[in-house]
Amino acid sequence: MQKYISVLLTVIMLAGIITGCGNLPNNTNEKLSVVTTIFPEYDWVMNILGEKATDADVTMLLDNGVDLHSFQPTAYDIITISRCDLFIYVGGESDEWVDDALKEATNKDMIVIDLLDVLGDAVKEEEVKEGMEVGEHVEEAEYDEHVWLSLKNAVVIVGAIRDALISLDAENADVYTANSSSYIEKLNALDAEYRSAVDAATVKTVLFGDRFPFRYLTDDYGLDYFAAFVGCSAESEASFETIAFLANKVDELGLSTVLTLEDTDHKIAETIVASSKEKSSQILSMDSMQSTTMRDVKNGVTYLSVMKKNLSVLTDALK
Repeated sequence: MQKYISVLLTVIMLAGIITGCGNLPNNTNEKLSVVTTIFPEYDWVMNILGEKATDADVTMLLDNGVDLHSFQPTAYDIITISRCDLFIYVGGESDEWVDDALKEATNKDMIVIDLLDVLGDAVKEEEVKEGMEVGEHVEEAEYDEHVWLSLKNAVVIVGAIRDALISLDAENADVYTANSSSYIEKLNALDAEYRSAVDAATVKTVLFGDRFPFRYLTDDYGLDYFAAFVGCSAESEASFETIAFLANKVDELGLSTVLTLEDTDHKIAETIVASSKEKSSQILSMDSMQSTTMRDVKNGVTYLSVMKKNLSVLTDALK
């Protein structure tokens, strides 16, 4: 609640800021202006733009490693959104601030893409599985926001972004169509690699000593999973019961790997391994792309490169 009060106060301040002087974003129609919230959206846009990327201003709001679930837009962010031509966001509970931000839009022809809306019936409700640390879980079901971790979802979303760019810049429709087709081929090829890896695996279950944002991915390939917390959980401490349950699953299923997310301290995973009978499971990390920064982008990180690394880790975990 405090997060949304902060956003409302920011919006109230905008009326004075937007008419004042200073270094504010300025969309002058000389370049197509695109604002994305998270890294996968940004990377998809850049791939569709291709050689036309220099003719556009593309902004990634969460560019400093802040998690989607704790992001609070600044006044500058909201003004940037208000003046853009295309705004792309996830659309789950973490993005409830967006409605207020869009009320400040000065570009009335802006196209808005809500990923959950684009995916429609393919969006899943957050799932609480046996053994998870529930904590103060919200009574009402919430949608699982981590839709970008499905290559199949990515294909659908790339198509929606392509169509939006063509609507805004019909002159370059052929470029956007060709680039998106080429990129979708790469997504489908990697999807096939995932399918082959899972089909060849002897183990069909993954276990996370961490939050679990990979439900879309595991469902795509018919994998089962166990985890300490749901994907959007704010919990960081696991109870004895949760640790014991997961350690027992390691033993019961003969799992050689306990997985974690990027940038976590691995303490829960280490405790699970230490509590298992063999105490020999390795700890590996899969990247949910929730902390990818513009520095990472400049160093060559792409959506496809991360998903390829995740495939390598998944293949190891399913041995």
